[in-house]
Amino acid sequence: MKKDSASEMTFLEHLEELRWHIIRSALAIVVFATLAFVYSRYIFDYILLTPKNPDFISNRLLCKLGGLLHTSSLCINSKPLKLINIDMSGQFSTDMMVSVIAGLIIASPFVIREFWSFVAPALHSNERNHARGAVFAISSLFLLGILFGYYMIVPFSVHFLGSYAVSSQIENQINLTSYFSTIASVTLASGLIFELPILAYFLSKIGIMSPQFMRKYRRHAIIVILVVAAVITPPDVFSQILVSIPLILLYEVSIVISAIVTRRRNAQKN
Repeated sequence: MKKDSASEMTFLEHLEELRWHIIRSALAIVVFATLAFVYSRYIFDYILLTPKNPDFISNRLLCKLGGLLHTSSLCINSKPLKLINIDMSGQFSTDMMVSVIAGLIIASPFVIREFWSFVAPALHSNERNHARGAVFAISSLFLLGILFGYYMIVPFSVHFLGSYAVSSQIENQINLTSYFSTIASVTLASGLIFELPILAYFLSKIGIMSPQFMRKYRRHAIIVILVVAAVITPPDVFSQILVSIPLILLYEVSIVISAIVTRRRNAQKN
């Protein structure tokens, strides 16, 4: 009876510890979200609204690259996209949404550290040694994915979706909520995709994933990447390559990581 009580207390202690990790993470997000709300005008004017303008750094560099390659298809967002608001509380609710997402992104290293602090004690000492620097790697890859999504995928997405028309009789009037939701989904998805090497590490560590599996489905992964790149970019091979190459390299890096982890795991068994 005492043993069951001790086991129950151990479980409750873990829940209590997890609760405090979640509380600290939530507080960090709230603090940074509040700061983002205070400086929301800067975030909107100099960060979120710039990818739709011709003078955005990615748009300018791509247009210069298009000039060198003698193709005009890379001159994207040459006409600034006009946004409208049709809801009374639309701008306020958008401001709140953007502030929360900005708070989540800025606080992500702290949130990841809190999560890792909860998981790390359950690992063996050799596993903790191999996973040393995991917080830095996870945070760096996530933020790198956010930057890649913002500077590369967002301009193409805004250009494609903002200019796409099924008929010349229909004029696009983009609602600001739709615009910011697209930017948020693209950047966050890109940040998560860049965690693929970390995912490959842990799945290979527990034996769910293997380099043989990833090599077997390499062609399928490349086809998916090319299809996604073809959808979000103009109908031009150069723009598709610009988006596809980093994602394909990310997949290849994941294969190498999986191979290293699998080799170490097999060596420990022998």
